[in-house]
Amino acid sequence: MTQVNASNTGPVVPDALLQSLASAIRGLTPEQKLYVEGYLRGLRELDNGLAGASVVEASSLELAVLFGSESGNSQALAEATAKAARSRGFNSRVIDMADTQPKDLVGLENLLVVVSTWGEGDPPETAETFFHALMGASAPRLPQLRYSVLALGDTSYEQFCATGKAVDARLEALGAQRIYPRVDCDVDYDSLFQSWSKEALDCFERLSQEQRVRVEIGAAPAVAEPVIYSRENPFKAELSEKILLNGRGSKKETLHLAFSLKGSGIHYTPGDSLAVVPQNCESVVDAILQVSQLDPDSPVNLKDEQCTLQEALVSKLDITTLSVPVLKRYAELSENSKLNELIKPEKKSLLNEYLIGRDLADLLADFPSKKINPDALVALTRKLPPRLYSIASSLRAHAESVHLTVAVVRYDAHGRERKGVCSTFLADRLLTGQAAEVYITPNKHFKLPEDPATPIIMVGPGTGIAPFRAFVQERAEAGANGPSWLFFGDQHFLTDFLYQTEWQSYLADGQLTRMDLAFSRDQPQKVYVQDRMRERSKELYAWLQEGAVFYVCGDATKMAVDVDRALHDCVAKEAGLDVDGAAEYIARLKQQKRYLRDVY
Repeated sequence: MTQVNASNTGPVVPDALLQSLASAIRGLTPEQKLYVEGYLRGLRELDNGLAGASVVEASSLELAVLFGSESGNSQALAEATAKAARSRGFNSRVIDMADTQPKDLVGLENLLVVVSTWGEGDPPETAETFFHALMGASAPRLPQLRYSVLALGDTSYEQFCATGKAVDARLEALGAQRIYPRVDCDVDYDSLFQSWSKEALDCFERLSQEQRVRVEIGAAPAVAEPVIYSRENPFKAELSEKILLNGRGSKKETLHLAFSLKGSGIHYTPGDSLAVVPQNCESVVDAILQVSQLDPDSPVNLKDEQCTLQEALVSKLDITTLSVPVLKRYAELSENSKLNELIKPEKKSLLNEYLIGRDLADLLADFPSKKINPDALVALTRKLPPRLYSIASSLRAHAESVHLTVAVVRYDAHGRERKGVCSTFLADRLLTGQAAEVYITPNKHFKLPEDPATPIIMVGPGTGIAPFRAFVQERAEAGANGPSWLFFGDQHFLTDFLYQTEWQSYLADGQLTRMDLAFSRDQPQKVYVQDRMRERSKELYAWLQEGAVFYVCGDATKMAVDVDRALHDCVAKEAGLDVDGAAEYIARLKQQKRYLRDVY
């Protein structure tokens, strides 16, 4: 694009013309003089205004940025891409896969796709309908479409970026033209995203034939933009409160944490998550340094900075997650015959078994190499990713504060004590009064209904209770009158009833309509939240028929699957439906955004 500053080309209205017009009015009538003098004033104002204006040649290209997001990262990158496109003069808009269908792509000519992969190669839950329709036989041909894909994933999973790869291939199969190659990003995606966004927009800019000239008259007064806290610019939030929620004798360690947001201007709504930038445990760092025999003060080069090896291992690198790519990189460096044998395709099951519960210190100890050096060591790993936690508070109830409910992870494996990176950072290494780097990740798909009278059913065992604490606080502060029903479960009533007095108070005050509890270890036969759902199937179905929104938060691998199965069973039983009929009913709930999950 070209940009010309009008102030470099002289006055827009020549001085000679202004002078000749001024002298000419002497012989005019008073009315004519007033008219011409007004005209001259207008010319002078136009001239002064254009002196500080820019004439920008900008493209009128229409660009859509389509995203599918599980945790909010893809949405944030899509919005950043659209903003960058608008700064170039593009007419850009953001589209959520949850709110569109493949047939809606037929009218588009220019498309950028940002999509994440969840779990073992699955699309984000909110994008499932769009994804399966795109992959289906009835997906429309798209010969007019030009596109590029940014795929987000995690190399610790075998099906790395599988959704983005599938969308990229499918668009090409449907006749669309790929204008820039797909980029696959690990959790350390910042630099790759910046490169993809710039290069893809450059391609669209070169392809655009239609341009228009936009004239900005007058320079608006400079206004200081508010600071935006994000992955690239986290806020340093002071830990103001840390409380152990479990009673004496519990086998669990669950913390309530409160962070001060004072002075940040940060806003969040119930359902959002807080990203916490952790630091690694010193014992893991010490184990790596001991087995590698490397000097902790050695300078190392990371992608965007230089620091000591010690600093890199503590706060910059993911040293606790082993993945196939990490093993392959180390095998190439170490030339260790045993490791080369382990990573062979036919040894896949043994390799997957090895990866479980081991970290970088184990890899170095199990497959020693004399070729390891500081820069080679840091090159093996990826950037330390932030951890996302469902927010457990409402800003209405706790101004300039954000609360978390965190289960601390500790276990023994392969002869060493293992610790959850972020949970033990918060539990052991971050003291009250100290600050952690944080930022908000919005979750537009896990929100309270717009109508405060809408009934809500909340299923959140363990730390899955967090967003529902925020939901009830928000409704209580807003004076909402919609019925609310909580299913909560954990191991023992006496030691593991998280926020017990709060829930009992909400129930007594009518701010929580009903509550069903399932403490699995308080009786010989284990009882879970899904069992309570089946026991209350008649009432649960009646609430759904009255328009209730059904929420689930917590473990994705077991709990969420069991709750989903119980929900199907309850609907089938009370509505007199077969398996397919119940599935159709649940599918309609999802389509109506009345079955919402925040699972991990």
